[in-house]
Amino acid sequence: MIDTLDVPYSPLYFRLANTHDRKSLEELRRKGDIVFEYNEIERQLNELGRCRYPADWESELKHQSFIQDFLQGKSLEEYGVWVYYPWRKTLVHLLDEKEFIEVRTNRNQLKITTEERDVLAQKIVGIVGLSVGQSIALTMAMERTCGTLRLADFDELDLSNLNRLRTAVFNLAVPKVIIAAREIAEIDPFLKVEIFPEGLNTENYNSFLGETDKIDLLVEVCDSFEVKLESRFNARALKIPVVMDTNDRGMLDIERFDQEPDRPIFHGLIGDLTMVELNTLSEGERLQYLMKIVNADQLSIRMKKSIPQIKKTLLSWPQLASEVVLGGAMTTNVCRRILLGERVSSGRYYLDMDSHIGSDFN
Repeated sequence: MIDTLDVPYSPLYFRLANTHDRKSLEELRRKGDIVFEYNEIERQLNELGRCRYPADWESELKHQSFIQDFLQGKSLEEYGVWVYYPWRKTLVHLLDEKEFIEVRTNRNQLKITTEERDVLAQKIVGIVGLSVGQSIALTMAMERTCGTLRLADFDELDLSNLNRLRTAVFNLAVPKVIIAAREIAEIDPFLKVEIFPEGLNTENYNSFLGETDKIDLLVEVCDSFEVKLESRFNARALKIPVVMDTNDRGMLDIERFDQEPDRPIFHGLIGDLTMVELNTLSEGERLQYLMKIVNADQLSIRMKKSIPQIKKTLLSWPQLASEVVLGGAMTTNVCRRILLGERVSSGRYYLDMDSHIGSDFN
């Protein structure tokens, strides 16, 4: 097992106009910790100009004039931020935070307006479960659906996870929260990522959901039946909406505890089951409740065939990359709309490709 305390997942930032930062970066170079270096700052500044003046960006003279005016006497080396990724031993020169976000989100507009982007930047989203959740977290990061991602998962990467989790074989045995945090940092080093590598448990719900900085939305996509229930009881008490992607038949659950604080969890599918009663259930009884939650009669034909084979001829639940990636898109879309205050109702929804396009399997 890898000790997460010894595994870096956040980049380091250096602004060379700052004497301390300059010396620290020189020390990294002296020690040989920087193996790869990328400095395309002029290209990024040119793109910043194109984003600001898309109808009037023609001549090289215009490019140079914009850059000179923008830098206001600073050298190219001193402008922006040098970001060091210790797990890759790589240094990258980037636009500073405000301009970086401006350019990186430019092609979101006007599907996400500048004003909406700034609202979303204040939001905190918690994601529990970083197999299916990795696709959701990365899609949210690319779209900048929030300003802070809080990630929880106790598990490490196994080879069988690579059928649906986007990462490399050299990350085997690395905690899934670390993998996701690194991927996000490589997309956008200014997004805040907080990790809970022990997963969610009775001791850390307050910290994860937020004692002082409450999350605005919970995405629950974990395997643990206990966590599925306990996270909802806690979210409901704090009036936090919950979204769950099941990725079979494009099934998505929305529970607006922020608007309906008395709403029964899982749409009432488990009756009045409490956490106290949960702890007394046998394995068979838990499975029965789980089948109620997923509405077993509505599962896909192939999933119905798979379930009786779990722990017999199959290791675990089948999940396909195409379905997980679709779930990442659906969940991000719904979460963005909730966070922006759009009208999104509680319920269970399906985006089933077989029913829309057809299937030869029966």
